[in-house]
Amino acid sequence: MQRILSAVALLLVVVGVIWLLPPLATLLLVEVALLAAFLEYAEIAARSGAPLSKAPTAVAVLGVGAVFSLAPAMLPAALMAAIIGISAVQLSRWPREQTLAPAAAAAFSVLYLAIPFGSLAVVRITHGREALMLLLVTLMASDTAQYYGGRWLGRRPLAPAVSPGKTVEGAAFGIATAALVMGGAGAWWLPDLSAGWRIALGMLLALFGIAGDLFESTLKRGVGLKDASQVIPGHGGMLDRIDGWLFAAPVYYVILGFFR
Repeated sequence: MQRILSAVALLLVVVGVIWLLPPLATLLLVEVALLAAFLEYAEIAARSGAPLSKAPTAVAVLGVGAVFSLAPAMLPAALMAAIIGISAVQLSRWPREQTLAPAAAAAFSVLYLAIPFGSLAVVRITHGREALMLLLVTLMASDTAQYYGGRWLGRRPLAPAVSPGKTVEGAAFGIATAALVMGGAGAWWLPDLSAGWRIALGMLLALFGIAGDLFESTLKRGVGLKDASQVIPGHGGMLDRIDGWLFAAPVYYVILGFFR
């Protein structure tokens, strides 16, 4: 029951902000979620032996996410500034600790978190609420189909060493569902794409979502964690809920740029 209630509450907040409020409200929501995800990532990095400087790295991650959302053309400059800042902070800590691992973990957080979260906000700002809602509905439907399809017919493990609960059959259900949702709902919310392109896009997003889910699982398993945190009752951490989005959202943003 706790899992269901927290899921409903989160869904109402996300849908309400995206659909009813101005685009900047979506950016604010994205930045809050980005900060929560970064703190979980920082804990994973510390457990792996690459502790990063939380405050300056958080500023870099949130800054890149905001710049990408508001001025996508300035993303290269924002990335350069973030990397230089991260390097300068790490230089100030030398020779008290090693340099490469913490600096690499901090720099990767910008790519792994800021770009995907920024993609969500920039889709809302540039392409509208319908385009962003279509992405989220597609990914959530795919996740649900993977879970229940895997429980129903799942026999062959997809990646047993990383995520024992995932099955090939569940993944197939998720890919098919994403194709149906994107192909169907996209006729109203993404009319610039033909039905064939929408179906292909849905399948591609599901594949990247599965890859993102498995990648986050490798990060957690590598440090002995089952959940990234307990910030969402019954669901674990922020990273646990949006792991698939981290790979799928940038792909969606890039593809929309070709058609709109």
